[in-house]
Formats: sequence, structure tokens, C-alpha cells
Amino acid sequence: MAQNLSGKLSSILFGPPRDPLAPDSRQHIALVAFFAWVGLGADGLSSSAYGPEEAFKALGTHTHLSLYLALATALTVFLISTAYNQVIELFPSGGGGYKVATQLIGPHAGLVSGAALIVDYVLTIAISVASGVDAVFSLLPQDWQAHKLFTELMLTILLMYLNMRGVKESIKVLTPIFLGFVVTHVLIIVYGVGIRGAEIPDIIHDTLNETTSLTQQMGWVFVASLFLRAYSLGGGTYTGIEAVSNNINALCEPRVRTGKITMFYMAASLAFTAAGIILLYLLWQAQPTSNGETLNAVAFRSIIASMGLGSAQSHLLLMVLLVLEGALLYVAANTGLLGGPAVLANMANDGWVPMQFSSLSNRLVTKYGILLMGSAALFILAWSGGVVDLLAVLYSINVFLTFTMSLLGLCIYWWRHRSDHRHWLIRLCLSIVGLGVTGSILVITLVEKFFDGGWVTAVLTSSVIVVCLVIRRHYKETETQIALADTLLAASPVKPVSNPPILDRDAPTAVFLINRSRGVGMHTLLWVQRLFPNIFKNFVFLSVGAVDTQSYGDESSMAGLRQSVHTNCDYYVNFCHANGLAAKSFEAYGTDRVHELTQLALQARAEFPNCIFFASKLIFVHDNWLTRFLHNQTALAMQRVLHLQGMFMVILPMKVS
Repeated sequence: MAQNLSGKLSSILFGPPRDPLAPDSRQHIALVAFFAWVGLGADGLSSSAYGPEEAFKALGTHTHLSLYLALATALTVFLISTAYNQVIELFPSGGGGYKVATQLIGPHAGLVSGAALIVDYVLTIAISVASGVDAVFSLLPQDWQAHKLFTELMLTILLMYLNMRGVKESIKVLTPIFLGFVVTHVLIIVYGVGIRGAEIPDIIHDTLNETTSLTQQMGWVFVASLFLRAYSLGGGTYTGIEAVSNNINALCEPRVRTGKITMFYMAASLAFTAAGIILLYLLWQAQPTSNGETLNAVAFRSIIASMGLGSAQSHLLLMVLLVLEGALLYVAANTGLLGGPAVLANMANDGWVPMQFSSLSNRLVTKYGILLMGSAALFILAWSGGVVDLLAVLYSINVFLTFTMSLLGLCIYWWRHRSDHRHWLIRLCLSIVGLGVTGSILVITLVEKFFDGGWVTAVLTSSVIVVCLVIRRHYKETETQIALADTLLAASPVKPVSNPPILDRDAPTAVFLINRSRGVGMHTLLWVQRLFPNIFKNFVFLSVGAVDTQSYGDESSMAGLRQSVHTNCDYYVNFCHANGLAAKSFEAYGTDRVHELTQLALQARAEFPNCIFFASKLIFVHDNWLTRFLHNQTALAMQRVLHLQGMFMVILPMKVS
């Protein structure tokens, strides 16, 4: 009864479980281009709240250069997004920067890119929540400022909860905020530029004259250096562009087309908003204030003042703009809880992080990834006190590290495949230009910000890399041991027997919980025969195909999982038949292996009442908390469940050096 109550409460809080084998389940969680733009584009679009400001302030008194900056910003957005369209084409199963670096450069390059992405997505959550709260709290009395950190922590927990219910559920809740930001900011930019549109020819003329004058006085090197420094320090504007390629597996079919449409929506909205805001700074002579007001607020206040509204209406309109700006930053934090778990899942499939991060919950979300990314963001917020200036420094470097490695991988790919593609030269040139842009921004940002907190990012990313190397080494050593067992115990192929032995329902039956390793399964089967000679007359095998992020990637992956499980079961049954033993197998598929195995066990007991269950468990010579954490405890969990059901289960150890 307690279990039923727990299940009902879980369904109320997180929504009903979903069947991963049902066709409508995939349709339910897959995102069309519009919702993907909302869920994945918010991170990029929200950067217009702080990226353009950083670039504009870096120009100092030479604000006329911001005209070039606006054009360069828009072009760079489209340049990077076009390059990432190539990533979408080459890697339609998702993975983005991690997959690009792994497959086009090498596994360790992929590790560096993956570690940078993990830290980046944690900081995406932290800085977006903190920035959004700062924007909203700037409208509140000074006494309220002490509650900012608590508010940030609670909002992060709320985001984790929404994502535990499912990706589409979290996006539906946040969509009105996103659309409100887009509509209001497009209108304010169009109005602000339009009302002073007659001044633009004069501004262009003055900009060219001032640039010529500054060049004659200080030289081209000074002007170019000043512009490049401002351009690089505004690099936060381009963060979030990679989110689509990282999460293309969450999009509706056809994924490549949906991904490209989403990327266009993202690039167009970000280029228009970021370049438009820089242009507003120039047209309305926005300058930093001593009271900490953002440049966006300064520019918007001036534009609203020109509308001729009353003071109350003007203040209300400004408040709406800033609240939506802060709210969009909160929506952007959701990108970290979409992209971060996806990167962890891909790295788990390659053995860099614990395999649990590839698992799906019964709501078909990467539960452990959401919990880790959210918990890490909570820790970062608590440690930093939610100070945005510090978080911004930590955030910017890893973004461009991933950009640079991805574009380097594309350059290598197009050069290696120059004879296979007609337009390889155009794509190679595009990738080289993108590599030059992102690499320059990375180097300048690292040099400029290293002693202002950039070193913390380097330490965090390096620590993640070291932990991943330790985990990978352990998994590789374990795989070697299991592969040896497979070779020794399950190397010989077996064929079906024309007249297999007949099963006896009332005879003693050995039921085996098997996984994909035939060596481990054969180890258990042979030990049972050795320990209980001539006791068991029936041999039953239970196997569950675990539906994780890898197998749930597309229909062909699910078909491969079914074929693998079915072939594995046939092997054990045919082996028993060839040795004169009556045998049968049961198969199931689901996200929770223990639950599915329990259902199969009940089915096996109903058919063979006189049965005992057997399973193997890896026992490491040098056992520690890491080995226990890195391997699931399915055998122990099943033993407890079956004992509570009145069924007997024996666990046989398999030693691993």
C-alpha cells in the first residue's frame, strides 16, 4: 500500500510514467522547431542582456566604433551558427561539440570539450539565474537585496523540478516569458532606431571621419587592438549557439531539417537583438551610471521618455522590459538543464562518466544528469554568493574553448574529405574563418580575465578532466576482464536444436538474471551446475533491454537493442538445449531495469512455481567507494525485492582484478 501511495504521489508531482516503446511517447517529448527555439535559444538570446554591454563599455570614449561592433556582432552570430549547421548535418544524433572533438580530432580532445561543456552548462544555470534575479531586484527596495541568494537557490530548485517532469513540460511553462521578451524588445529596438533613423546617415559619416582621425593620431594597430578587445570581451553574446547541435536528439523528425530551422530562428533573433541594442547605445548616447543601472536600462529609459507618456506609465513600461529581461535569463538557465545532461549522457556512453548518467527515468528524462547539473549550480551560487561579475568570468572561457575545438574538428574533417564533397572548399574556408574568430576571442578573454577569476575556470575544467580519466581507466580495465571472460566462456557459437528437451512446470527451476555480457551469464550458469549438480531440470533466463539515451536515440537504435537482447537470450537457450537441458527465456524493455526484472520474475514464478533465482555480481579485488558507485547494484536490489515477494535469490560472485 505504501508503494502504491508513493507511486500516486510521484505521478502527481512529476507526471505519469511514459512507455518508451509507445510511438506517441517519442512524439510527446520531441520538440518542434518553435519549442526548440524557446528551450534552446533562450540561452543565446538572453546573452543580449549583458554581452553587448560588456563590448560597448570596453570601447571607452571611442563609442563611434560601436557601429562596426554592431555589424561584426550580427555577422559573427550567423558565422558561428552556419558552422554549427555543419555539426548538425554530420552528427544528427546529437552530442555537438563533444562528438565533433571526439570523432574528428580524438577521444582526449573530446574529453576536454566535454569537460568544458559540463562546467559551461553548470555556469549557464548559475549566471542566468543570478543575472535574472539581479535585474528584477534592481526594481525593489534596498531592504530586499538580502533575499537575493535565497531566491536564486529556490528558483534553481524549481527549474530542476520542472525538468524532472519532462523537457516539453518545462518549456511550455517558460514559453510566455520567452515570447514576451522577444516581442517587447523587438518593438523597443524598432522604435528606438526608427525615431532616430534620420540621424543614421550623419552617424555613419561621423563614424568614418572619427575612425580616420583616430587612425591618423594613434595608428591602425591601436584602433584594431581597441576594437578586437571590445569585440572579444563581448564574446558572451555568442554563448548558447551550440545548444541546438548538442541536443538535436531531442528534436522532431526530420531532425536535421528541424535543427537547421531552429538554428536560423536562434541566429536571426540573437543577431537582431544584440546588434540592435548596440545600435541603441550609440543612437541614444547611453553611458554607464554610478548607481549600477545596466546600459539596457539607461537606453530603454531614454527611449521611453521620448514617447511622451506620463511618469507612471513610463516607469511601468520600463519595469515590464526589465522584468521580462530578467525572466528570460531564468528561461536561459533551463538550457543548462537540457544541454548538460545530454553531454553527460554522451560521455557516459563512452565511459568518461558513470554509466548512470545515460539512464532515463520513467518520464524519459536524464534524471541523474538533471540532479547533478542542478546541484552543482546550487553549490556554485552558494559559493559565489550569486555575484554576477565573478560568474561571468568563470563562464566565458569554456564556451569559446568548445567553439574553437569544434571548428578545428570541422577544418580537419573537410580537409580529409575534400575528395568526397563538391563544396568542400567553401565549407573549409567557413570553418577556418570561424576558427580564427573563436580562437582569437578565447585567447584574448583568457589573457584579459585570467587573474580576475579565469584561473578558477581552468582549475574546475582540469578537475573534471582528471576525474573523467580515472573513471575511464577503471571502466577500460573492467571491460578487459569481462571481454576475457566472454572469450573463455562464451566464444563457441551454438545452433538451435531441432527437438529440444520439454519443460516440466513442477520440476526444480533455475532462473537467471542475465545482462549483455555472455561471459558473466555463462559464469553464473556453470557455477549453478557445479554447486547444484542434477538438481535443476528447467533453466529460465530473464533479460531486460535498458532503454537509455543511446538506445532511445531513434527507431533504428531501439531495433538494435531488441535484436541484441533477443540474440543474447537465444544463445543461452540454445546452449542449454545443446547440452540436454530444458530452457526458456523472457524479455522486457524499459527505463527501470529492476522494475522490469521484477515483473519478469513474477511471470517466471507463475509459470514455474518451484524456482530459485540466480545472478552474478562483480567483486573487485581493490574494492572502494568509486567501484561501488560506478557499477549498478542491480543484483543486490533484485535480491531485496524478490525476498520481499517471498522468492529466493542467490548471488554468485565474479572476481575482477
